[in-house]
Amino acid sequence: MTASTYRIHGATGEWEVVIGLEVHAQVTSQSKLFSGSATAFGAEPNSQVSLIDAAMPGMLPVLNGECIRQAVRTGLAINAQINKWSRFDRKNYFYADLPQGYQISQLYHPLVGEGEIEIILDDKDPEGSTKTIGIERIHVEQDAGKLMHDQHPTMSYVDLNRSGVALMEIVSRPDMRSPAEAGAYLSKLRTILRYVGSCDGNMDQGSMRADVNVSVRRPGEPLGTRTETKNVNSVRFVMQAIEHEASRQVDVLEAGGKIVQETRLFDPGTGSTRSMRSKEDAHDYRYFPDPDLLPLVLDDAFVEECRASLPELPDAKRHRYETELGLSAYNAGVLTADVETARWFERLLGETAKAAAKQPAEVAKQAANWLISELFGALNKLGSSLEQSSVTPEKGGELLALVSKGTISGSIAKQVLEKMLETGDGAAAIVEREGLVQESDTGAIEAKVDEILAANADKVAQYKDGKVALFGFFVGQTMKAMQGKANPQVVNEILKAKLG
Repeated sequence: MTASTYRIHGATGEWEVVIGLEVHAQVTSQSKLFSGSATAFGAEPNSQVSLIDAAMPGMLPVLNGECIRQAVRTGLAINAQINKWSRFDRKNYFYADLPQGYQISQLYHPLVGEGEIEIILDDKDPEGSTKTIGIERIHVEQDAGKLMHDQHPTMSYVDLNRSGVALMEIVSRPDMRSPAEAGAYLSKLRTILRYVGSCDGNMDQGSMRADVNVSVRRPGEPLGTRTETKNVNSVRFVMQAIEHEASRQVDVLEAGGKIVQETRLFDPGTGSTRSMRSKEDAHDYRYFPDPDLLPLVLDDAFVEECRASLPELPDAKRHRYETELGLSAYNAGVLTADVETARWFERLLGETAKAAAKQPAEVAKQAANWLISELFGALNKLGSSLEQSSVTPEKGGELLALVSKGTISGSIAKQVLEKMLETGDGAAAIVEREGLVQESDTGAIEAKVDEILAANADKVAQYKDGKVALFGFFVGQTMKAMQGKANPQVVNEILKAKLG
């Protein structure tokens, strides 16, 4: 295994950056961790708040079993230890959006123990650029509310809709050594969560965010003092925050200063971090077991049910695409990087195989190349996405089957795709309406080839004298003369026969 070598070149020599991420992922559930309140994104402020969420006196938490199930499934997906005995603790601190005055979390006995995630640092070299990032733990906790400072000139408003929402805090080991590694790790973790269905991974909506721990040291020396940059909400911003914070720490150290263990905030507008507050340690929060909640005990049957419910995960799917479908490592990686893309591709594969009366493995390369090169390229030009596309897997399969059967050529297929995106019509209807059926009549093609060769006698002579690259010229001229409708295979066969 190889990893990228990332160094900061300071005035006094090289520095190494050490990175760990604490990712807060909102658990997919219709209700909160300890109450029945809804969790829909974008609801009116304070419209999804129960008496428990608002910390009214005498209210007791009731654990949401689905949240535990999803956290266990996530742990199993990263090959982590599942702790059958775990406990909830109170993390005590005061903040205006935390009505209880404490957060129910897990410190000493988390639900999920050590696991790992394998990342790929170079998509074009997936086998030679892998690195394993250790996971220290996943614990389950409740979210706080939200302060809104832009609603009034002198006051801050409090929205408790997020208060009590279930979070998985996924804590990595400090195994990352570059912004690129951290970006790859966060992207891979989000992919796994989306495959499992335990979190939607929508960082722009706050359902997944990262606290970024950064320190620097001379290569080979002990770990330096770290800072924590809170609530960074995109992969790109995480990478920017690391780059800026590492460089800032190097500048401080080289100027003779010391790094202060503190919490910082990232400013997306400037790409920089700024101090927020001094960093607390665990004892500052006065953790103690929550007296309102019994320890959580799981049995073997529950864990096995969680394991059985897991889908095919991205690494296994990528390996299957390579070994069973014969796809390139790059294409397999692209198609499995997002669960919706993988599902779209598999539906496309099924439709193409059915329409063309072939086995999926026979049409896999054609389908993969078309989806990645043609459809993705066309959607990118339109500023659209696969989810927004009017071309469904069924319509894509219909188009590819027409190519596979020889009804239309590859070049005509590109024209048809453009019209499909414009109109939303199916491929067969467009081909029939536009008169785009491929010409396979050897007599008609031969007559056109004869005309091309007669009009280019000089080039025919050059070809016969050894300038074989001119063969492509004759193919192109023939296809052009037949408006792209000639069967390329027939064209090639006739030209080879006539040119000798």
